[in-house]
Amino acid sequence: MKTDHNTPQQFSQHSSLKKQLDWITTLIPFLSILVLCFLFMVNPAGSTSILGSIRFFLGDQLGSYYLIIGLGAVICSFYMAFSRYGAIRLGDTEKPEFSSFQWGSMMFTAGLAADILFYSLCEWMLYAGEPHITEMGTMQDWASTYPLFHWGPIPWSFYIILAVSFGFMIHVRKRSKQKYSEACRALLGSRVDGLWGKLIDLIAVFALLAGTATTFSLATPLLSMALSRVLGIRETNLLTIAILVVICVVYTMAVYFGMQGVAKLAASCVYLFFVLLAYFLFCGGETRYIIETGLTSIGNLAQNFIGLSTWTDALRTSSFPQNWTIFYWAYWMVWCVATPFFIGTISKGRTIRQTVLGGYFFGLAGTFTSFIILGNYGLGLQMHGRLDLMGIYGETQDLYQAIISIFETMPLAKAGLILLAVTMIAFYATSFDALTMVASSYSYKSLEAGEEPDKRVKLFWAVLLMLLPIALIFSENSMANLQTVSIIAAFPIGFIILLIVLSFFRDAGHYLDKENPAREPNTPQ
Repeated sequence: MKTDHNTPQQFSQHSSLKKQLDWITTLIPFLSILVLCFLFMVNPAGSTSILGSIRFFLGDQLGSYYLIIGLGAVICSFYMAFSRYGAIRLGDTEKPEFSSFQWGSMMFTAGLAADILFYSLCEWMLYAGEPHITEMGTMQDWASTYPLFHWGPIPWSFYIILAVSFGFMIHVRKRSKQKYSEACRALLGSRVDGLWGKLIDLIAVFALLAGTATTFSLATPLLSMALSRVLGIRETNLLTIAILVVICVVYTMAVYFGMQGVAKLAASCVYLFFVLLAYFLFCGGETRYIIETGLTSIGNLAQNFIGLSTWTDALRTSSFPQNWTIFYWAYWMVWCVATPFFIGTISKGRTIRQTVLGGYFFGLAGTFTSFIILGNYGLGLQMHGRLDLMGIYGETQDLYQAIISIFETMPLAKAGLILLAVTMIAFYATSFDALTMVASSYSYKSLEAGEEPDKRVKLFWAVLLMLLPIALIFSENSMANLQTVSIIAAFPIGFIILLIVLSFFRDAGHYLDKENPAREPNTPQ
């Protein structure tokens, strides 16, 4: 008789995995989100009113809090790079784990890349009708500048300062807990092993789940409309769910094969992105206008950066910073739970200076190029009288219809829509690779540096992160409410970011002063 000697081993592995998992930070946030969704569906009007009041208080009455954190993050990032901390290498290897292109493509595609693609096509329309734009000058100058501001240095600085902190924690300190709370250990000490640590991690995972569902509210309607036009089929919830399932399959396969699978998907994603940009730049007939308007908007941003970063509209003449700038800073802060961990993980072998400056280079190069080419093409259509996009948006209040109209001015419009759909699916799949990796790490009580979560845990999170958006497709009110939850979740995240950065400086200072064997005492780095 053949003995099944693998069964006890498999049982042991299964039992060991159950002991390794942190069930509190795995189950409580997810159950909380489900309860909120149930409440939104049962009583959408009451839930919307309560959440709207909380959001108004945080965004309007305490809006300066978000602006101060944003400007402080930029200043902090450059201090990290050009002070003595900049020479610290993240890990005990001289050669970076990934090439510059692989590293940059994974970082950009993990950082809200699909949302960047969506907003690049339409964001100037959102600002063009604002009274504040008229007060500042012309639509030509400021509708092209504000997108670069809201997706520029400050948002990427949130990611960068945390990526440095997490990279130091994982690769230099080799901490076995890859969580927000562990990054606060130098400041909070043993408290991170108790109630305070659990609270920090629960807030982080809650924000992660809320942000995950929020971002799909942008992709699916545009993808459904694009495929509907190309294939001649009706837009239905079934089509939207099918798109989400395709995205889920793509990113699940990539995550299942580990970091190399993620790297290959990110690289292919960037190539698709380049093709889409070239399609608009060279085939739309607005090449000169796109380049010149882009150059002007970069100069405009550079000249007015401090003023834009600190404007609060104290008299509320337009409430523009409350409606837009503060909203964006909060939105990016919610996403700070996952993306910086991912960037810190893939930065092994780079110095802190290289991580900061490389992060800005690849992040801003991708973001600015996208907004300048895709955004200024649509703005050019409007300014040259080729297509009244403001009229289309004003009449329908439908950004997706306006975006489809932009594509219909291009040669081979259906091929362009297919390219858009494939690129967005690839972008979302790559972003969710990063989310799945981080969420899987949060499920563990401890995880050594360089160790990847078990494939079963990654598969669990890959499916779990997709179930919530699918459930919410059937309730638009619930999706709007969950977006508000994301903004509210950013408020405590701001305090946690501050704790993490202060902990980094204390820990890194101690490392340089007393522990770094490559450095003589009192020798400046």
